[in-house]
Amino acid sequence: MEKNTLKALQQCPLFEGFTAKDIEQIMDNIPYRLVRFEKKELFLSAGTPCKYADIVVTGEVIARMEGSSGKYMQITSKPVGSLLASAFIFGKNNIIPVNMMASKPTTILRMTPNSMQVLLNIDERFRFNFIQLLSAFCDNLARKVRMLTLHTVREKVAIFLIEQARLNNSDNIILQKSRQEIAESFAIQKFSLQRCLKEFAAENIIQLNGKQITILNKNKLMTLGNITE
Repeated sequence: MEKNTLKALQQCPLFEGFTAKDIEQIMDNIPYRLVRFEKKELFLSAGTPCKYADIVVTGEVIARMEGSSGKYMQITSKPVGSLLASAFIFGKNNIIPVNMMASKPTTILRMTPNSMQVLLNIDERFRFNFIQLLSAFCDNLARKVRMLTLHTVREKVAIFLIEQARLNNSDNIILQKSRQEIAESFAIQKFSLQRCLKEFAAENIIQLNGKQITILNKNKLMTLGNITE
């Protein structure tokens, strides 16, 4: 197994608790292949069935929901180690509701549902990790629906900033995505995001410096986002 592939699988929640040797041994039981995609290449289309279990080995995948008018909303981004479309791999109705494309040159480890079922059957750890992954998917979906439908722009931005601070374990946040991509991720316009950030800065809640945002008043931000510790 290639070094990059093994390293990616070690980051995948499916293999939590596995050593590198464990991963190589269990993967020897099934056929798989590596598939490469160019930046902005679409490889899963909304309305088509989920035929594979794909894990991101290099690069990043973004999922977008698009309307007939061409307007789209970014649902999520999947970094290295992510299993794609986890809830649809074994579904009776396994139609993908979003378009998935590579946001940069990306490599996918691809196996069939039958191959993945072999892994689920032969290793209890793998099976439990998959169940936990599905539970996390449901939780994330519920939070996403709430974010998109029930929160105001100020609440959405406050929640986003607090989440980024928690992920980085710091009140100094370096944005890894463009403001356009961030706005798309919670279904608002870029100008609305910009305006909200400027309002927070004027209220001394945050400090803006290009892609760097420093949280000055976390308690206020948490109150705006209805967030508890």
